[in-house]
Amino acid sequence: MCAGRIEPSLPPFPVIVGVPRSGTTLLRMMLDSHSDLAIPPETGFLLGPRIRAASDNPSQAASAITGFPDGSPAWADFGLDEAVFLQQARSLPVGAQLEDVLRLFYQLYAQAHGKTRAGDKTPSYLLSMPDVARVLPEARFIHIIRDGRDVAVSWRQRWFAPTKDRAELVNIWAEQIGRARRLAAGLAYREVRFADLIREPAAALQDLCEFVGLNYQPQMLRYFERAPLRLAEHRARYRIDGSLVVSKEDRLLQQAGVRSPPRLERIGVWRREMAADELSRIGPAARMLLEEISEGA
Repeated sequence: MCAGRIEPSLPPFPVIVGVPRSGTTLLRMMLDSHSDLAIPPETGFLLGPRIRAASDNPSQAASAITGFPDGSPAWADFGLDEAVFLQQARSLPVGAQLEDVLRLFYQLYAQAHGKTRAGDKTPSYLLSMPDVARVLPEARFIHIIRDGRDVAVSWRQRWFAPTKDRAELVNIWAEQIGRARRLAAGLAYREVRFADLIREPAAALQDLCEFVGLNYQPQMLRYFERAPLRLAEHRARYRIDGSLVVSKEDRLLQQAGVRSPPRLERIGVWRREMAADELSRIGPAARMLLEEISEGA
């Protein structure tokens, strides 16, 4: 599914979105392995009220970005010099807006990794795509979709799962995908199945490269060779009071799958893990979506 247009004067800006545990990190590593493209760890900046409120004040917006999310800043993940970023944001031309501050951040990140372009991988932007597109009209959204039952099996094990009930997680998965598809109307938007990235990664990546204006490079298939270095960016997350939100070890564990080539056994995990009573409680909307994507076929 693809729709919409982007700002013609700016290079396409890929934004990877998806329900948590759908393979967004895998896709990030694949695209980030392109010689021209750098994709940072999750940003989420446009979900911050203080950042959005400072849309016409570059200095305040930049300061809010370095302190996002409020209470447990993630700035250390990006490996950028905070003072340099803040100074350059203050030096933007008169009339600069939030989008200019964001583009400055992504430019600095790309330069730090020897790349000419940047993208984003923030799963939670899935339900905020129109907001992102209003600020960054060059955004091209790539929505990765994985079998909701496999998503539920993985999601349930993570600290950020909204519930431990796997059937309910499947229903949440379907509801979010339905909402995302409605929100995508008029946007530059493409869906890719997790199963296709596993089974036929070259074909899937060639299609996505065309979508975001890149030439396909076979080295993208060897993403796992550089994944440990890229994952090393992730730091432990602490609240302002010093208490731990999530450890570096837990963050690396939840993304360990990208350290190896695509594995077929990652498809259909639910067949071994989910009980019959759990499967019986999956709602009709989720069943229809599961039949549509039929990853386990």
